[in-house]
Amino acid sequence: MAGSKSVVIAALIANGAIAVMKFLGYLLTGSPSMLSETYHSISDTGNQVFLLVGIRYSGRDPSRQHPFGYGKSQFFYSFLVAVMLFGIAGWESLKHGYGAIMHPGHGAEYQVIDFLGFSFNSVWVNVVVLVGAIGFETYAFVKANGELQRQIDEYGWSGVPEAFRRTSDVTTLTAYTEDAIALGGAAIALVGVLLSYFLDAPIYDAVASLVIGFLLMGFAVALAWENKRLLIGESLPSDVEEKLEAVIAEHPGVTGIDSFRSVFVGAQKALVTAEVQFDKDFDTGDLDADIAEIKSKLEAADNRVSYINIEPET
Repeated sequence: MAGSKSVVIAALIANGAIAVMKFLGYLLTGSPSMLSETYHSISDTGNQVFLLVGIRYSGRDPSRQHPFGYGKSQFFYSFLVAVMLFGIAGWESLKHGYGAIMHPGHGAEYQVIDFLGFSFNSVWVNVVVLVGAIGFETYAFVKANGELQRQIDEYGWSGVPEAFRRTSDVTTLTAYTEDAIALGGAAIALVGVLLSYFLDAPIYDAVASLVIGFLLMGFAVALAWENKRLLIGESLPSDVEEKLEAVIAEHPGVTGIDSFRSVFVGAQKALVTAEVQFDKDFDTGDLDADIAEIKSKLEAADNRVSYINIEPET
């Protein structure tokens, strides 16, 4: 939880500063791709706010109405990020880029600016802003990547693609993907701005805006899909379930397992239930002690196991 929160705070600071910089660049130049990048950074900033709300809400203690806690709130707020923020920002970027392509006269208007005795073309404002944005986003991406790599090492995943499919820490996943997309969007905008200026062809700037829109909307769909699997209730990976079943089966006195189920109830928090056959010669006192010991072994086997319910069958 602490790792995810630090990742989100780093991204919030970076994206807030970048959004202001990009908007100033757009006001000075009218660049379509800069406006798209402004939408992008505003959505990123709102994204972090939603994720922080999800982290805070998920930390509430279990209640009668929510006996397994509020962990799934992170899935819900991350889903909102995909639908409300990235979807809207992507659509606005796409629409603005399309408008700039269809009406070339409404594209970027570069002019000479006098500032503190220096004269320079306003295109360099966009270049400086985008280079600065790449620097800020690199910092946020390194932070998110470090947390994701820690989880990859801890759970033995083969890499980022497998982590994307298996992780229940959607907060870190969202921040990581968002920062990667932000770096790509800033680079695309930079190429579009420079090509438009040097080739005197505003179409490149407009196309960059269009590409950024598609990029954002594609990410929105992918993130929403990943959150869907957790919102409707996904189990621990099959190999993890097999390992946990083996822990129960190898415990002295266990003669069989009638059923075994697991489901994520929050980010890196899973509920495990099992119907376990015990030796018929066990008395009640021994059975209670053995169940408690099995629970301790399951928690030690995988730190995502947070709630355990074992039904003894003798």
